Amino acid sequence: MALTPSTMVPLGSQMPDFSLPDATGNLHDSGDFPRQPVLIAFICNHCPYVKHIAAALSEFARVYKEAGLTIIAINSNDFENYPEDSPEKMQEEIAARGYAFPYLVDESQEVARAFDAACTPDFFLFDKDRKLVYRGQFDDSRPGNNAPVNGRDLRAAVDAVLAGEKPSGEQVPSMGCNIKWK
Repeated sequence: MALTPSTMVPLGSQMPDFSLPDATGNLHDSGDFPRQPVLIAFICNHCPYVKHIAAALSEFARVYKEAGLTIIAINSNDFENYPEDSPEKMQEEIAARGYAFPYLVDESQEVARAFDAACTPDFFLFDKDRKLVYRGQFDDSRPGNNAPVNGRDLRAAVDAVLAGEKPSGEQVPSMGCNIKWK
């Protein structure tokens, strides 16, 4: 399993606009999101790094959705060559994990390229003005390192944004599998 870091896009970058279907075909347009902070998470079904945090991410989403955070997950992997990341398998993953957020299909991979996403998981937190305030890891847990999966880094950033503050500028890149490009 190849370890790929996030690209650490410059803070203050504007969130790219996008319109993508979810795993059942319903379209989600970023222009329709409420005027509140937005977390974009690039994930997939088969990556061991995503699987490692999936239960904690699901719980994180339930807590922070109620606190006023819009959460969107995007799967940009080439599902023709990685069928375990197909929309049908995404529906199974949503049901198994209890994801309380839209899980979108970026079949063309244009959205991943617009965000400069590199790995799964890759997190991008934007304030209510759609300016990037955090890009980095969920926490320092990785498969096999025995660190707790608690979302500490992402929670601190979201808590700051929801309180009207800026997250710390010291941010650690996310690490995971590379996006499976076509």
